[in-house]
Amino acid sequence: MTRYLSIAEAADALGVTPRTVRRYIAAGTLEARRIGGQTIRIPEHALASIGRPLTVPKAER
Repeated sequence: MTRYLSIAEAADALGVTPRTVRRYIAAGTLEARRIGGQTIRIPEHALASIGRPLTVPKAER
């Protein structure tokens, strides 16, 4: 079952402001769903799409 987060909860999880989360949604960087009239929810799994994965070269492992 997918857990949905509010904009404020997603902002806390990402360490950004709610305004930044709204920018991500507007830019299409972050998946979101409109529930009812004005309520916006973000699937928890969508948070993984933000940022770029960090990789450590094999020599440093």
